[in-house]
Amino acid sequence: MKLHTKMGIGFAVGLVSGLIVHAVTGGDAPWLDWLTAWITVPAGQLFLRLLFMLVLPLLFSALVVGIAEMGSMRALGRIGWKTLAYTVVVSSIAVVIGVVLVNLFRPGGNIDPAVASDLLAQASSRTGSIIASSSEQPGGMQMLLGIVPSNVFAAASGNDVLAVMFFALMVGIGIVLTDKPVARHFKATIEGLFEVSMTLIDLVIRLAPYAVACLVFNLAALFGWGLILTLAGYVGVALLAMALHMFVVYPLAVWLFGKLGPLRFFRGVQEAMVMAFSTASSNATLPTALKVAKEDLKLPPRVSRFVLTIGATANQNGTALFEGVTVLFLAQFFGIELSLLQQLTVMLVCILGGIGTAGVPAGSLPVIALICAMVGVPPEGIGLILGVDRLLDMCRTTLNVTGDLAAAVVVSRGEPDDAATDVALAANR
Repeated sequence: MKLHTKMGIGFAVGLVSGLIVHAVTGGDAPWLDWLTAWITVPAGQLFLRLLFMLVLPLLFSALVVGIAEMGSMRALGRIGWKTLAYTVVVSSIAVVIGVVLVNLFRPGGNIDPAVASDLLAQASSRTGSIIASSSEQPGGMQMLLGIVPSNVFAAASGNDVLAVMFFALMVGIGIVLTDKPVARHFKATIEGLFEVSMTLIDLVIRLAPYAVACLVFNLAALFGWGLILTLAGYVGVALLAMALHMFVVYPLAVWLFGKLGPLRFFRGVQEAMVMAFSTASSNATLPTALKVAKEDLKLPPRVSRFVLTIGATANQNGTALFEGVTVLFLAQFFGIELSLLQQLTVMLVCILGGIGTAGVPAGSLPVIALICAMVGVPPEGIGLILGVDRLLDMCRTTLNVTGDLAAAVVVSRGEPDDAATDVALAANR
């Protein structure tokens, strides 16, 4: 049985059993508290921690090897610019779709104020920590300077993915420019780190079906469908926008610019989509995305490693879309009419936020609080959506990862395969 089939079964088991438990207990029973506290939550968290333990060495080694295998700065520049152009254009389309739908359906004006007050009160403690985190986010020039680490080990220990990626970028460029045997030996060592990381992650991934069942059970047992029904307008608009982007924009991109049939594309990426939906983390799904790009989509590894590793942090279309929808939804709820200029500002910041948001569960919430404060919307309003954020996080992560793989298909179009590149490099030497 294929892994994505096992994960699908795990997801169905977790969802159905969780909904049954919620229907019986209402999400509040001593034995359910014990079950989630001691079994299902720790099991899900253990799986995620194992993945995150291995993601940083994988991300570093994949990016270094991907850049080193370009063979020349000219090839690196060409692929880099193609990746950047795709990211900006497709993220812009995603944000426009979300903003148009929120203005069209106005879901923020249909929530019962009494229910909203209860939701805000229940989430007050977590809201406070998110707002505090958003105030610590660097802005402007400090954010740009923060990409360049003064101490790469401190950046790695602080899980500063952008800084680690910049260091990996520089190391890869150094290998390309250093045409000496010792540099080739160093590259082989980094390739060894990549292969070892992938082997260990393959072992961890075998636990995925059980972890998926636990993660989905926690969500369904504690919340059921009640909270989603309360915020049905907001959830519906967000999911509609994501669906349009997933099943209209991506198929057109891979068909027109990648010359790949949409059905074949979605068949190839289904394993990565299931993993993304289950873990709600682009970083945790990176190993699976690299695997399906090589084995199912048959993309050149040197291109897919570069695009997917960069994309896990910088090409987050779903996150950009979600941030725009949420900010405008909260503005409508509080009765704040944003001008066209303010909405354009929100769109621009969301595009940039989609590039810099951490690829971990709920990583976009501090950015949303920051954007709300920027346009005069009370950041405390994020307490309204915390209950349904896990579901939407799973959906937008699936959109992010699928977008990364679509980007890899588009950027790979017209690039020589790895065998031809190796022959050319050998001839040059």
